[in-house]
Amino acid sequence: MFIEVEGARLFFDCVGSKLAIAGEKMAERPTLIVMHGGPGFDHSTLRPFFDRFADSHQVLYLDHRGNGRSGGAPETWTLKQWGRDVKALCDALGIERPHVYGNSFGGFVAMAYAAQFPDHPAKLILSSTAARMNLGATYRMMEERGGGEARKIAEDFWTATDAANMDDYIRVCMPLYNPKPNPNEVAARKRAIVKPQMTQHFIMGEMRSMDARAGLARIKCPTLVLAGRYDPVTPPECAEEITALVEDSELHIFEEAGHGVHRDAPERAEKIMRAFLQGGEA
Repeated sequence: MFIEVEGARLFFDCVGSKLAIAGEKMAERPTLIVMHGGPGFDHSTLRPFFDRFADSHQVLYLDHRGNGRSGGAPETWTLKQWGRDVKALCDALGIERPHVYGNSFGGFVAMAYAAQFPDHPAKLILSSTAARMNLGATYRMMEERGGGEARKIAEDFWTATDAANMDDYIRVCMPLYNPKPNPNEVAARKRAIVKPQMTQHFIMGEMRSMDARAGLARIKCPTLVLAGRYDPVTPPECAEEITALVEDSELHIFEEAGHGVHRDAPERAEKIMRAFLQGGEA
């Protein structure tokens, strides 16, 4: 489905109903907005895992502006605007007090949204993300897992991103994001819409100066922070920094996981997220 938001045509999709039958009444369920990583990918990389939350939520997937199926002029591809898009989308669809999940780059967007509109989200989940990049740790961990070739490709990619080294990075470095091969992730990447120009735009631009630490102190809602011990892109130190700055936050580090903890530890990730979303103990 498409909707015009802040001058851009955005794609979103929903799994599960907003209203559930409860005997003689219709009960409203919370909306869980699920935001993908990248940048330059689409929401399909997070499916079908998050479809399972449709038993308790209306699950709304969003392709960020300029990503996937969504449009938007390149001059509007900024974290501030991506954060504004989340609020504007909710306003247009009548969604109040959403639960918001952001993975990796989607976490950057979630932080930008919650910092600008601290009274809007009911709950926030930040998974495998960072307030600022720690590329020194990334290069070190890439070398530990993939040797000198992986480190060289990672340095080339993060220093001067282009189509050629993006292909090398996807081939050599992305398999190192997680401690063991995952056929589901290989299939997810193949079905995703990939826009290298978006990846290059962000990495060579705003990502270099990105620092969300000041905004984190403005976040008011309960926040769950998830990280994988084997994540070379947003290592646990990044999650620890976020947790220290968000007042009402809790941190779970998955010793058996890498980037995107739901990929390596799906049962535990689901249990922790469900407990948080439902207000119980993880």
